[in-house]
Amino acid sequence: MANRLAHETSPYLLQHADNPVDWWPWSAEAFEEARRRGVPVLLSVGYSSCHWCHVMAHESFEDDATAALVNEHFVAVKVDREERPDVDAVYMEAVQAATGQGGWPMTVFLTPDAAPFYFGTYFPPEPRHGMPSFSDVLEGVRDAWADRRDEVGEVADRIVKDLAGRSLAYGGDGVPGQEELAQALLGLVREYDATRGGFGGAPKFPPSMALEFLLRHHARTGSEGALQMAADTCEAMARGGIYDQLGGGFARYAVDRAWVVPHFEKMLYDNALLCRVYAHLWKATGSDLARRVALETADFMVRELRTPEGGFASALDADSDDSTGRHVEGAYYVWTPEQLAAVLGEEDAALAAAHYGVTEDGTFEHGSSVLQLPQGGGVADADRIASIAARLLAAREERERPGRDDKVVAAWNGLAIAALAETGALFDRPDLVERATEAADLLVRVHMDETARLTRTSKDGRAGTNAGVLEDYADVAEGFLALASVTGEGAWLEFAGFLLDIVLDRFTGEGGALYDTAHDAEALIRRPQDPTDNATPSGWTAAAGALLSYAAHTGSEAHRAAAEGALGVVKALGPRAPRFIGWGLAVAEALVDGPREIAVVGAPGDETFRELRRTALLSAAPGAVLAAGTPDSEEFPLLKDRPLVAGGAAAYVCRHFVCEAPVTDPAALGEQLLG
Repeated sequence: MANRLAHETSPYLLQHADNPVDWWPWSAEAFEEARRRGVPVLLSVGYSSCHWCHVMAHESFEDDATAALVNEHFVAVKVDREERPDVDAVYMEAVQAATGQGGWPMTVFLTPDAAPFYFGTYFPPEPRHGMPSFSDVLEGVRDAWADRRDEVGEVADRIVKDLAGRSLAYGGDGVPGQEELAQALLGLVREYDATRGGFGGAPKFPPSMALEFLLRHHARTGSEGALQMAADTCEAMARGGIYDQLGGGFARYAVDRAWVVPHFEKMLYDNALLCRVYAHLWKATGSDLARRVALETADFMVRELRTPEGGFASALDADSDDSTGRHVEGAYYVWTPEQLAAVLGEEDAALAAAHYGVTEDGTFEHGSSVLQLPQGGGVADADRIASIAARLLAAREERERPGRDDKVVAAWNGLAIAALAETGALFDRPDLVERATEAADLLVRVHMDETARLTRTSKDGRAGTNAGVLEDYADVAEGFLALASVTGEGAWLEFAGFLLDIVLDRFTGEGGALYDTAHDAEALIRRPQDPTDNATPSGWTAAAGALLSYAAHTGSEAHRAAAEGALGVVKALGPRAPRFIGWGLAVAEALVDGPREIAVVGAPGDETFRELRRTALLSAAPGAVLAAGTPDSEEFPLLKDRPLVAGGAAAYVCRHFVCEAPVTDPAALGEQLLG
């Protein structure tokens, strides 16, 4: 019999709808039920492509005896962290404070007033590796609740007070300048892995936002060191097992320092951010590898993550069934020499093994290898390699595919819109710009109400019930602003303005601080507020970037001031922890550079107009905004009072409240955008 999750839209919650555990979704009714019964709440937080979430579900939540223990003594609440990042953030902060580490699945026991008192992550079905069994934990919490209720209440009160007292050490007097950005670069140099690319040790995550900072820093200062770190890291990732050498797209992270073995789940946000990084690397270097990876990653998103409604799904699972029917991680992606021979024949299999680094011992589990492009040696026969890749991809299509989380998350779709719009424009792929526009249309149609308030998720074209958080407003605005520059359609600038006005009105605190939830959002034990960039730009830094771009487009002093206020935290954190505020540093580069405001006027079919517009799109100037159209077009404020020059197309560049003379020659425009 299905439980209460059967009516949810989250694929992760639906995976638990047939559990014998009597799950509730996060709701006031669940806590009311706990009060009525006088029992604590078991809060379990995870997401659909989380490997250990599936393991714990199979071992414990699908087990009748464990479920009976849960149902008798607790009200069980299941949360998809991707639907409710606010709930996840608040309790993850408590878990990390109490245990020194966090992760998913997250297991927290709460009072009926939602105050946490006991914490953990994954618990095994029997004691192992120094961990108690899940049943032992349940019985221990049950006994504490029954016999030491006052003590439990005191612990919960103390934790809530401690969390409430953690006011953000905001610390930024004024905006970050050249000195802080130079210090941040030095900090990254100290943590850089000069042998393998990337930062820090294992596990190694793709540092997409730090890479954006490095590319912008190079564009502004000419720093060869910054460009080299970015280019070498991008090449190491693209050659490694973290990149899908057959189908394009990046896995979540590498479990080793050398990018060889990935954690195989593929997330929309990683691929959107990295697609954009490689497109921007191509702008800086003209690298064929950067162009190929940007386009392959864009094509991966469209081919494997696009939903029938035109949005983009959240993730592909790491696990799928192998040839023996076992559900294991990476089964869809790895190869043995025998599997290569079965598809390619002995001769081509030998070439494929050498080309992709497939060994007899294997680079992964059970003698299988993750495909890579090892360094050294050019390709002897490109056509033959292309044929091998096509045959392997076709054979892989016959395998059991990983599951897909079909929910559309507003923020991540905003990131995908920006990536696809820019990549399509740079590489003359209008189909990618069309896919970006269709996703933007879906967000306006399904996720945005008549007051421009956003819903965080949808599935099958139906909006979910959870309110958008700051990153939704900021990343969707970012996507709309990129689309406005690429398409010349001012409606997207207008929509971005609606969203950013809500940021000013409902997410802004004292002194430029931003909150992750709106002033009128559901009250949790603490109002979440985190400026650090993690797997995606924080809502805080993403909002700073979108506010700055919108101000450059419109001249709005309120939006510029809000962006500068938000960047105070980058002044404080950038020099100390640059890896964890990479997008904030990238936005600060745009602020220091201007950002430049580029207006190109002319007739749409005019060749000079097209060349000027193309030159502007190719500019690497940090955070530059572009408006292109006919003179005095109502579409963009930047086009107002911008006449043709001698009856022909012209480009106008302004920054820091100063404008240069208009130019009619694309080469002259290129010079203005370099200086």
